[in-house]
Amino acid sequence: MSEAVDITEDAFLGGRLRLKQKRSGHRAGHDAILLAAATGARSGDRVVDFGAGIGTAGLALARRVPGIGLSLVEIDPELAALARANAAANALAAETVVLDVMADAQVFAANGLSPDSVDVVLMNPPFNDPARHRGSPDQARHTAHVATEETLHAWVHAARRILRSNGALTLIWRADGIADVLAALSRGFGSIAILPVHGEAGQPAIRVLVRAVKGSRAPTRLLPSLMLNNESGASKTKLVEILEGRAALPLVEP
Repeated sequence: MSEAVDITEDAFLGGRLRLKQKRSGHRAGHDAILLAAATGARSGDRVVDFGAGIGTAGLALARRVPGIGLSLVEIDPELAALARANAAANALAAETVVLDVMADAQVFAANGLSPDSVDVVLMNPPFNDPARHRGSPDQARHTAHVATEETLHAWVHAARRILRSNGALTLIWRADGIADVLAALSRGFGSIAILPVHGEAGQPAIRVLVRAVKGSRAPTRLLPSLMLNNESGASKTKLVEILEGRAALPLVEP
């Protein structure tokens, strides 16, 4: 097939970010944009996006916060190549690293990700439970969506290893897996802030956005929920601002 058939170019952040992605398989969506909106960073920070895919979350963050040193970590070479091209096409500085997040410390260091060297990690790990979710026959889509029992703990461990003391980790996960998130963060992280995300008002949360600080002993906070389908004027306007990258979520500390 030609590139025109295999690849689409899609607008994010109200058109301020244009990304090429494969027509089939895993497609970027709201999860990545919400993750970016939940991630705090300042100019000069070294930021690493685990499981970056085509670069959506990391590049959306770079659009909101100019001057970060961004590394996009992705296991799939084809997706990593798209991430590299997307960064260049949007004039956003980013290093792309083809790397398995579950690799050991020596492999990370060989790719420039040494222990205690990073200010911010954001990640959207595969989070579907294989016991309840039939994996896609498309291997790339399966890898992007279905977790093993070790996935979350291994990704959090990798983030803890490369983060500096007081560095922050932000992640998105299934709402019904919040106990697993808290268990994974129980070693080495504190100041945990949790923001539930609901598809519909009055329905259970479908996602949780979580921020945690390496080495902190501050207590856990549960923040007011975000409603994706909210008809009230002020809330709807705020959601549009968030999805367009013009506003951050409350997880981002001033």
